[in-house]
Formats: sequence, structure tokens, C-alpha cells
Amino acid sequence: MAGPRRDADIDRIRAASRRLVRELGFMRPTLAGTDLPPSAVHALIEIGARKSMTARELGDILVLEKSSISRMLRKLVERGELTEGASATDGRAKPLSLTAKGRATLGRIDDFARRQVSAALGAMKPGARRDLAVHLGAYADALKASRRDQAKGSLHDADG
Repeated sequence: MAGPRRDADIDRIRAASRRLVRELGFMRPTLAGTDLPPSAVHALIEIGARKSMTARELGDILVLEKSSISRMLRKLVERGELTEGASATDGRAKPLSLTAKGRATLGRIDDFARRQVSAALGAMKPGARRDLAVHLGAYADALKASRRDQAKGSLHDADG
């Protein structure tokens, strides 16, 4: 079976995506001026944005396996960044929320990211930065839709 046809736009987007990953620091063992790995930084951001969520919800958002989420959350709880509560409706679900230490860490992460984005936008021409958020959001949405479509296809293939 042949792969997607060669397309200059695809090659440029792939190259830009790789550069973004590197420039945003995802190749380093820690992220956003913390001593935390990228997945833990993203966990704090997502939990902080929602105030409380379960490990399962977090795994769905971060697109990580249950075992990876469990290990990461255990470390964040041990560090004092997160606390696990008890669900009123499901004894297996443990709502996660940030501790005071976690909120402080998230504040530093947000400050770091705002400075990073602000500096990058300052280096761009106004015309180039004008629609950046819209186009990045559309690309992220399209990647998510494509991933979900592929997952559905895999399920149908397994049934077939």
C-alpha cells in the first residue's frame, strides 16, 4: 500500500512541526523552566484549567496510556503538586486538583510560556502573526479529528 503522495505543503508543515517541538523545549527532559517532564507540565496546565478532573479525563486529553498517566500522577502527588479527592458518585474515580504548591508551579509555567510566546510574536511581522492563533487552532483540531478517524478505522478493521 502506497503512502500519501509527496506534497510540498506536507513537507513544510512537518518541518515546521519538528522545529516547533524543538523550540518549545519538548526534546529536553524538563519543560517550561521547571524540573518536570513535558507530560507533567501539561497535566498541571490541564488540571489547573479545569480545577478538577479524573485521571481518565486527563489521559483522554493528553492522549496518554492509563499506565503512563498513573505513574505521572503518583509522582505529582508525591511532590505535593496534586491532591486526589474522593468522588461522591464513583468510588473508583479520584478527582485530581492542584495543591497550593501545584498552583504556584502552574503560575511559573504560565509566566514562562507567556514570555516565550510574547518574545516569538514580537519577532514576527504583524501580517504573519495576525491569524496565527486561528490557524494553529485549526491545525490542532484537524490533527485531533484525523487521530480519532484513524482510531475508528482501527476499530472497524478489528471487527472486520
